[in-house]
Amino acid sequence: MTRRKSVRRTTIDDVAKLAGVSISTVSRVVSGNAPVNEDTATRVQRAIEELNYKPSTAARALSDRRTNAFGLLVSEIAAPYYLYLLRGIEMAVREAGLGLLINSVGMSENQQEKTRPFLGEHNTDGIIVSSGSLPDEELQRLHELGLPLVLLHRTSPNGLSIPSLNVDNQAGIKAIIDHLVTVHGHQRIAFLRGPESEEDSYWRELGYREALQAHGLPIDPSLIGYGGFDEHISYTMVSEWLESGMSFDAIFTGNDEAAPGVLNALYEHGLRVPEDVAVVGFDDDHLASRLTPKLTTVRSPIEQLGKEAVAQLLSLMEGKPTPSKILPIEFIVRQSCGCSG
Repeated sequence: MTRRKSVRRTTIDDVAKLAGVSISTVSRVVSGNAPVNEDTATRVQRAIEELNYKPSTAARALSDRRTNAFGLLVSEIAAPYYLYLLRGIEMAVREAGLGLLINSVGMSENQQEKTRPFLGEHNTDGIIVSSGSLPDEELQRLHELGLPLVLLHRTSPNGLSIPSLNVDNQAGIKAIIDHLVTVHGHQRIAFLRGPESEEDSYWRELGYREALQAHGLPIDPSLIGYGGFDEHISYTMVSEWLESGMSFDAIFTGNDEAAPGVLNALYEHGLRVPEDVAVVGFDDDHLASRLTPKLTTVRSPIEQLGKEAVAQLLSLMEGKPTPSKILPIEFIVRQSCGCSG
């Protein structure tokens, strides 16, 4: 018995790629309710005919309406990081004369299901996704509807052309390792990784491994532990290391939010910072300059990231090419590494 090959349904993304335009432009051509350059419209129509694309009812409905509001999808709005991100986004949407809707999505299927009304009721003109919790399947569904999407701290899933924004995580951790090794002579540098759902964790660990190799230092798996970008988890991890007798001369905390937990664990075990162990963070949040000693860290342009995300959504809605970007970081030297800054 001969089995028929399954034929993949043509999507709006296929049309956009063939025509060399954004999915928002295809959406405007399909709806016919917004001006599109004649040559561009002709290319889109030819692509539609060549691919035999049949717009879904949902895709047509999406292209026919405007809400003058953007959506922001986050994983945990209470995290200090989001205060800076939200400030940048709010400034940009206000300047554009738009509104902002915010929703939080958790890791569980039940929490993700509760997010569907926010994503599925067509109540925004575009969504900024600052969360690793939203499944690729949900991103694909929204993308195929023609809804403008921008990803923060997350690359587009394979096969989808969704623009993304991130900070240069690898450059940041390499600056940290270079400083600890060349300026302070540290060789046993512990690393606290973040959650697997956060791409930043992957890039920072990759940068850590590459930087150690560049300095001819071995990668010791016992010096890599889970801190979860969290103060309490990091406290527990460092305490377990110390109680097991493990030695190190520096710790990268993963992010600044975890730094207080690391410091407390070291102090409770009779260690001084930076005399016995150097401590370095990432982000330069509001805690970094208030800790004792003040935290050496990497400054992420979080507020600028929010502004850039809004600019990318506006660009997508106008049908303009919108490439992904990696924003530069700045290494901030203070006292926790052993410097006098």
